[in-house]
Amino acid sequence: MGLVIRLIELLIVVVPIVGGLIAALRAYGRRRGAPPEQLVESAPDDVRGTPNSAAVLWQTITRVVDEHAQTNSRWLDYELDPVRLLDFPLMTDMREPLTMRFHQAKRRADLLRPVRAEDLLDDRESAAQYLAAVEEYSTAFDAAETEAIRRRRSDFSSDEQQRLGRGQSLLRVAFDDAATPDERQRAYELAHRELDGLIVLPKATRAAIERGIAGELEK
Repeated sequence: MGLVIRLIELLIVVVPIVGGLIAALRAYGRRRGAPPEQLVESAPDDVRGTPNSAAVLWQTITRVVDEHAQTNSRWLDYELDPVRLLDFPLMTDMREPLTMRFHQAKRRADLLRPVRAEDLLDDRESAAQYLAAVEEYSTAFDAAETEAIRRRRSDFSSDEQQRLGRGQSLLRVAFDDAATPDERQRAYELAHRELDGLIVLPKATRAAIERGIAGELEK
């Protein structure tokens, strides 16, 4: 319920843009199975009683920034670990609506994230937009991850699943510091062939592998 309180706090503070926040609250209420009126009534008295409190707004902003960072960290657990990513390939399959929604929501939240959290204190409209974007991002990630875990590799044929398995084993070698630079480079090239046409590794994933191999070659 922590995120519910965040929505309530900013809803009370940002009166000029209450319409947009009500829409976000209703979406969250549908997610939790509770009407927005019930969520408002459940807000603490000290929150409802401080409509112009900069302290409440600041608390809300810092909580949302933290939620954003936590969701980004959860995605990095996949993005920087191709072995794990291949266990749940749906997380990068842009043909899947839930995956597309998650990546779009991430881009919007990242775009709206302030350089300094303090900047949102003087721009409450931007604060409300950022809150809504982070809520959408967190919700979309949860949905995409849940579906990816449920389906795992079931969308692939037996032959394709074997190729994914081989690619996964080769990527373990490509990431293995104990392997020689030539072994890591060769494993990466073979993994690319196995995965071609099945899954596209995120740019950050490819860059991490290539940096690791290049670093070994430079030694």
